[in-house]
Amino acid sequence: MEIKHKPYVADSTIMPEFTWPAVLVGSLLGIIFGASSLYLVLKVGMTVSASIPIAVLSITIFRLFSRIPGVRRATILENNIVQTAGSAGESIAFGVGVTMPALMILGYEMELSRVMIVASLGGLLGVLMMIPLRRAFIVKQHGKLPYPEGTACADVLIVGEQGGSSAKTVFTGFGVAVLYKISMSGLKLWHEVPERMLAFFKGAAVSAELAPELLGVGYIIGTRISCVMVAGGILASWVLIPAIKLFGDSVAVPIFPADKLIRDMSPAEIWKSYVLYIGAGAVAAGGIISLFQALPVIWSSLKSGLADIAAGTERTLARIKHRTEDDLPNWVVVASSAALVLAITASPSLGLGFGLKGFLGAILIVLFGFLFVTVSSRLTGEIGSSSNPISGMTVATLLLTCLIFVILGKIDPGGGWIGKGARLTALSIAAIVCIASSNGGTTSQDLKTGYLVGATPRYQQLSLLVGVLSSALVIGVTLLVLNDAGTVYAKRDFPGIRAPASELAKTEGLRGPGAEADPTAYHPWHVGEGEIAGLPAGKYLVDDKGSIRYLVDPGINGVENTHLDGSPAQKYNAPKARLMSLIIDGILTNKLPWGLVLLGVAIALVLELCRVPSLPFAVGVYLPLASSTPIFIGGVARWFADGWTKKSAAESDMSPGVLFSSGYIAGGAIAGIAIALLSLNPALVKSLDFSALGSWTQNDLTSLAAFGALTVLLLLVGGDRVLASKAGKKSA
Repeated sequence: MEIKHKPYVADSTIMPEFTWPAVLVGSLLGIIFGASSLYLVLKVGMTVSASIPIAVLSITIFRLFSRIPGVRRATILENNIVQTAGSAGESIAFGVGVTMPALMILGYEMELSRVMIVASLGGLLGVLMMIPLRRAFIVKQHGKLPYPEGTACADVLIVGEQGGSSAKTVFTGFGVAVLYKISMSGLKLWHEVPERMLAFFKGAAVSAELAPELLGVGYIIGTRISCVMVAGGILASWVLIPAIKLFGDSVAVPIFPADKLIRDMSPAEIWKSYVLYIGAGAVAAGGIISLFQALPVIWSSLKSGLADIAAGTERTLARIKHRTEDDLPNWVVVASSAALVLAITASPSLGLGFGLKGFLGAILIVLFGFLFVTVSSRLTGEIGSSSNPISGMTVATLLLTCLIFVILGKIDPGGGWIGKGARLTALSIAAIVCIASSNGGTTSQDLKTGYLVGATPRYQQLSLLVGVLSSALVIGVTLLVLNDAGTVYAKRDFPGIRAPASELAKTEGLRGPGAEADPTAYHPWHVGEGEIAGLPAGKYLVDDKGSIRYLVDPGINGVENTHLDGSPAQKYNAPKARLMSLIIDGILTNKLPWGLVLLGVAIALVLELCRVPSLPFAVGVYLPLASSTPIFIGGVARWFADGWTKKSAAESDMSPGVLFSSGYIAGGAIAGIAIALLSLNPALVKSLDFSALGSWTQNDLTSLAAFGALTVLLLLVGGDRVLASKAGKKSA
């Protein structure tokens, strides 16, 4: 049964919404947040939700411009369009950052056209595939799926429109989070992730990423889901890792897939080498189970959409009479999706084509795309986009795609299913599905915000399509600029190895610091993993005789840190991209640790049999315990606040604690992105580093005290002891 919903802006109210200023500002903010999010994902493999920060900036920007004579104040629906268009940048940046750098590891050039095509087509497909699911997840599941960031974003928009004490609650939380984040991550006054090894429990550790945005997410999603998530983290950190350490300590040889003895590995290395695959298997199984659980409501939604098409114009016009139910027509969604799949197949840079491989690739993109857009959308509703395991879904896509290729390779050995070209095809499929899934989750979050504030879905969907295209164009350029800036030309000499004559057609010179010392034109030679015995994978520059002269060590996933002139090079680890390349090579060369993956599948099945939601638990297994801990603390704070107040306000979408948590999420996200941008200037970062002020800055107790104060303040606000006495009141 649907819960009756009354949006902030009534269905019958008509006001400016899809205007050029709103779309333009949203696109520009999307470009900025997309670039900074790409930087984050290349550095640490994760991003933060951009919708709330963009909403806050939109309110501020338009409010400043409204002071100019003759310029009206933006409506709440225009501000919603800004955050909707702008949010696409962050989701696309994540998908691009975790997949595209794997091209270089696999022996391909990271061409601008290839990156832009994948980003654009994947982003558009994610938006289109989510549109038929809007009624299933946003309307019919209202009150059941909390959509933490989407709800928080609606809170920010509403209190920004209202002003008064509600706005004070949100923006006080925002200011506190900004001050906290800058002090911790910018000024380095205390540790971001304190960690302590448990001496009495070998291999186990306690850690926490003390971020205000994660604390806020935990408060909004509530006690149940946050507890399930941290339970997954505890299983990984206090059961799986110690067990592997215990049984592997006496083993005298490395155990696949690691190339290092277990007794010499840290808990982080064990997690990366073994637990990561278990978590990926659990996420894949949990995602598939989640899809089957959602099938009834999805089928109902699809039947409704098909009925609209069958009923023709009369039925469609009847729906349009309700502004807040006006989606893009289903025929537009179907036709556009088909055109996108055709474009994907026809693009030569993606390795598909119109043959059997291209046809199969198109089918896999549609199937996996719809599967994981559905899962991503629902998971965003359950635990928020910040904890949405998109990379886990991408891993699942790669696993299944490469497995299909291996099976077809056995049936048709000469079909090129497991050669070098198959690697590009598999990565292209996974990259498009990854970006579609990421953007599908963002789309559902934006539509939830619109549902709460009373927006027109059609206008939101159009603004998302515009935001995808504008962000994709810039993200591709940003990726190549960051890579080129950190590229190092390292001298190499392999006397017994010569590049084949077919590789000597193109020429390329050295670029960057120190390049002027060698103006020679060389020939680029891309070598994949295991292609040439004794030659590591990578890009090389060879002379006219085919002799290797330089290794072109990329800025992303490279290992050389010094340019030819001795200056330091900025490197980006891109941990998720390396994982993707390992999976592709692992399966197509039959070297994937299937036993670990199946352990994860079994864990998910056991949880479902115990009636515990497997997907949030699997996310906890997949993510480091440090990421789940602050979310758990936020959920516990919500439990105490709800018990303290004993009134319905603590459970409502506009309760004081939820409003304050929205400020935490917005402030932490904006400060994090600002710090990421400042990190592009190493000299500035060094000048702002105050970690040498005293030994107290290196003490974990300082970190815990600061985070404890942040948590206590949230608890006091949620318990109606500070600020909250007037926060729930609406002002005209």
